[in-house]
Amino acid sequence: MPISPDQGSTGGGTPVTFTGTGLGGATEVRFGTEPATITANTPTSVAVVSPSGAGVVAATVTTPGGTSNPVPYYYVPPPVVLDVSPASGPTAGGSTVTITGRGLAATASVQFGGSTVTPTVVSDSELTVVTPAGPAGTVSLVVSGRGGTATATFTFVGPPDLTGFSPASGSTTGGTLVDLTGTALSTATGVTFGGDPATSFAVLSDTRIAAVTPAHALGPVAVAVTTTGGSDTAPGTFLYVL
Repeated sequence: MPISPDQGSTGGGTPVTFTGTGLGGATEVRFGTEPATITANTPTSVAVVSPSGAGVVAATVTTPGGTSNPVPYYYVPPPVVLDVSPASGPTAGGSTVTITGRGLAATASVQFGGSTVTPTVVSDSELTVVTPAGPAGTVSLVVSGRGGTATATFTFVGPPDLTGFSPASGSTTGGTLVDLTGTALSTATGVTFGGDPATSFAVLSDTRIAAVTPAHALGPVAVAVTTTGGSDTAPGTFLYVL
């Protein structure tokens, strides 16, 4: 007697259908020792909602004609999400995110806010997904599988807008402390002067970054910042002087 699906959440609540012959007038369906709720019945099928349970149990259907042979039903524990890395990405989407936890092998989908994507299952403890596009802000990240759902958060970050910096010049030997201003700067991952990375930088707020210039040849260079949300170049140039 086929059963579909043959697995579901330990918390129960999974719609399950038994198919075969002589199933009309079903009086009872049991998953192990637990009774299921019958929702529909014909001579060739019985639809039920599974009760809660654990492990592998024998599922049976009882009719006025007797009780069927048992068929195995597998209870799957709900997934657990322990980490989402990185926990933020650009509003344009397209970044790869690794989700780690437990019970992830049966994951069917991952939802970012209102957008659903199909994950790549690496193992029972790891998934990778490519983010969809989304509005700036933090959304629920929901991992869904046979065993249920697990929830975390993910932050969509808009592209940075680098509006200025001060001072506008410094020594070719580097070491000048430069104050960069703009918006959406809080997830900065890099600052460059003429393509060379700053010696060091610190995010002071969503609108300010302090960076120390690297050594560079004499002349004007572009100043750029890279964040989780993308990259931007400041108007004007920084002038390296002797």
